[in-house]
Amino acid sequence: MATLEETNVAQVEADHSLRRRDFINIAAVSFAGVGAVAVALPLVNQMNPPADVLALASTEVDISKIAPGQAIKTVWRKQPVFVRNLTPQEIVEANKVDVSSLRDPQSLAERTKPGKENWLITLGVCTHLGCVPLGVAAGENRGEYGGYFCPCHGSHYDTAARIRKGPAPTNLVVPEYEFTSDTVVTIG
Repeated sequence: MATLEETNVAQVEADHSLRRRDFINIAAVSFAGVGAVAVALPLVNQMNPPADVLALASTEVDISKIAPGQAIKTVWRKQPVFVRNLTPQEIVEANKVDVSSLRDPQSLAERTKPGKENWLITLGVCTHLGCVPLGVAAGENRGEYGGYFCPCHGSHYDTAARIRKGPAPTNLVVPEYEFTSDTVVTIG
């Protein structure tokens, strides 16, 4: 039979061995975790957009020189963007249209910012097959509804850039934008 002292010594050695084993297990798991993070971080980081794409994430447009009835074409994320200053007559015509009769029902108010209803900002890409519609420059064909006309397959858009005739399934897309001042709009 073992003495009390021998039992205590055996228990201390068992505890010490257990603590050493726990330390080795914790150290091994920690080392593996650090290794996994070291491998995963570059893999995840390579999925981030490159700096040149981030630089195009937003663009500022000076709208001070766009007279009512005129439009300009700018570029955002390598796509054309139309910025049009609608005349009061164009606003009235757009608001007269029965929204429920449209293929892609949206009112002019849904496509513009409150208090800035005269500023219509859309991507200049036809929603049919991605052609660039006409109607920005003076003298270009604006189609039957006075907005934009896609020469590729004949889609006609009205003054609110809503599809009215032709194969395009939806209206010209309105990107995210905000007015940073009365003369500058930030797209994106």
